[in-house]
Amino acid sequence: MRNILVLGVATLVLSACSMLPGGGSSSGTGASRSGPVSTAPVVTRRPNELQCLSELGQAGARFDALPDRYIGEGCSNLNTVQMHALASDTGVLDIRNIGPVSCPVGTAFAAWARYGVDRAARQVFGSALSSIQTMGSFACRNVAGTTRRSAHASADAIDIAGFMLADGQYISVKDGWSGSEKHREFLQLVRRSACRRFDTVLSPDYNAAHRDHLHLEGVVEGNSFCR
Repeated sequence: MRNILVLGVATLVLSACSMLPGGGSSSGTGASRSGPVSTAPVVTRRPNELQCLSELGQAGARFDALPDRYIGEGCSNLNTVQMHALASDTGVLDIRNIGPVSCPVGTAFAAWARYGVDRAARQVFGSALSSIQTMGSFACRNVAGTTRRSAHASADAIDIAGFMLADGQYISVKDGWSGSEKHREFLQLVRRSACRRFDTVLSPDYNAAHRDHLHLEGVVEGNSFCR
């Protein structure tokens, strides 16, 4: 019975998120039967994946479920979504420059943005969060200097460049990490919050390659690697 309920709820979520090509409906009574048949791939999901999409929808995120793709050796988009906006306590949060991201990471990201970043902005600056500037998510590449595929190659990581507040102030990771006292306090708060939700969090404290962003990877299942 629980699986049936999950499937039912998730189906509604997927319908609201433009799962069908063009956001259309497959059962409209006014649809022409003489038009061309769409060859776009159908998005299908296992019960646990449908549950994730349902939770992401319940979190107030706006997104499209994407079809599974194998892009190259060791690179894939499986159970991924294209996120368009997130919810805060009082409104909508914009996301800039993000690509496909796995549903579990997207769900962790939505919770972090609302409960970690937006509330930290209100606490430190007295202003709500407006948008999050990313440096992307999926990229078919290796970890720098190695032959091992990066978590970005499976859309399981997001790189964060900075944060725009409702009062027009922009806090970048690159400049703010060693910037004013308030900027440092805010960025330390959002990193600590990320470490409770993501399996791996890398900041400018980790190495020079991360001097301008926060790397958020995977979903924490135990103790995260946080640096």
